[in-house]
Amino acid sequence: MQGSPAYLSGLLLQDRDVLVVGGGAVAQRRIPRLLHVGARVRVVAPQITDILREHAIRGHLRWEEREFRDQDLDGAWYVIAATDSPATNALVASGSEVRRTFCVRADAADLGSAWTPATADVDDLTVAVVGRRDPRRSRTVREAVVKALASTPSDDEFPPGTVVLVGGGPGDPGLMTSAGLAAIRGADVIIHDRLGPVELLAEAREGAEILNVGKVPHGPFTPQEEINRLLIDRARQHLRVVRLKGGDNYVFGRGGEEWLECAEAGVPVRVIPGVTSAVAVPALAGIPVTHRTLSQGFCVVGGHVPPGHERSDVNWQALATSGLTLVILMGVKNLTEIADELMKGGLSPQTPAAVIVEGTTDRQSSLRSTLASVGREASAAGVRPPAIIVVGAVAALELDHTAPNGYPSATAHAETVPDPMRTTTMGPLTAGTGRRV
Repeated sequence: MQGSPAYLSGLLLQDRDVLVVGGGAVAQRRIPRLLHVGARVRVVAPQITDILREHAIRGHLRWEEREFRDQDLDGAWYVIAATDSPATNALVASGSEVRRTFCVRADAADLGSAWTPATADVDDLTVAVVGRRDPRRSRTVREAVVKALASTPSDDEFPPGTVVLVGGGPGDPGLMTSAGLAAIRGADVIIHDRLGPVELLAEAREGAEILNVGKVPHGPFTPQEEINRLLIDRARQHLRVVRLKGGDNYVFGRGGEEWLECAEAGVPVRVIPGVTSAVAVPALAGIPVTHRTLSQGFCVVGGHVPPGHERSDVNWQALATSGLTLVILMGVKNLTEIADELMKGGLSPQTPAAVIVEGTTDRQSSLRSTLASVGREASAAGVRPPAIIVVGAVAALELDHTAPNGYPSATAHAETVPDPMRTTTMGPLTAGTGRRV
């Protein structure tokens, strides 16, 4: 009845017939949810969108390619009138009323007998918000509720006695995943590294134990064996334990070692991946690690062990002939030796190289150079970890993310798209912007 409030009820439509009259954009928005809950969807319309046609081809729904007939309503548990004809929608609604079948009128909500709520699923909960006149407000409320629920993990997701390995991303707190943030908020214990979004430790609940096990370059550090012991000990105390790392757990984060140690001790482990600095940091410095005309792939390697060292298992000379973009983590100290080894392997001394320091933070800075000069110039500029090194043609690109109208401008230091063998010029290290001046 027009003007009356809605009575909310959850409809169980699995294996029940639902009729959708109309095959345009509105039907396309409504049908996925019906398919998700297992309804048998029948669409009656002379034409349907390409996406709905694909659903029909795959057998997800049945399409009857014609105009609506009153008898189409027979046997339907739920009806949606979504044509661009108010007259047709009115016929669908009136026929549904006679059959005592609830009907949504997409063109005039108050003239139907049901409304479509703004919905979302969060774990085992379904959020539904109904608003009579302002669907945007309903969506806003839905998103607020979903955000609140997502930041509060359930015991099913994060039971006591569990260790969750959380990839914290490259440094900017905004690049933390929502699942990772929820784990931080639900943790009893957080064991974190020096790098990553340590600002998010403020999101920990009151009373949570926070342990810093970060390693300072050439300074104090917590042995990995002690970190493993802490994880297992706190979990055995029936606590929810988060192991917070920078970047991704499994990209030079020792996440694999910690998972195996916990599993061997009988401690349940869950992994929440993070945004890896190997891709994100170059991106925010204007460097795509792949480019259709410049590089068909990339390789991420650790540079903390110098070439030729007995502990090094990186074949630098093979990488020199791979044609791939090289992304080197933890390589500042050994940058000159690495560059020399790549040149010995045949990589041109004029190959573009870039060093991005403290990427994704407000302290980000970058240096652009060539393979022959990058070690010397990084040392002269006082480059210190954490830094990402990029070697390859793409390192001469500088995509401007602040260009007007949202269209990035691409510049290379030689003013053209770089050739891998071309000499590039370099400006001084530029703080805070990741840009050359």
